[in-house]
Amino acid sequence: MRIRVDRDKCVGHGRCYAIAPEVYSDDERGHCVPPAVAIARDLEAQARRGADNCPEHAISIDARRSASNSTDRGDPTSRS
Repeated sequence: MRIRVDRDKCVGHGRCYAIAPEVYSDDERGHCVPPAVAIARDLEAQARRGADNCPEHAISIDARRSASNSTDRGDPTSRS
């Protein structure tokens, strides 16, 4: 699972990192900073909760798993 943030949409409400601090962080202006690496399976629910609570819908999740990571198998669905 990978996370992307549309920097043009994010205005820094901070709901994502308030709800899921294990996944999201903020920059010096309070805008969402997604993790640079794929999300571990045990953090997927938190990642989705943070994305679902973004009022601007600035966070998108790509739930596809790479074939190179054999321990990460999942349902190839996404939220945009």
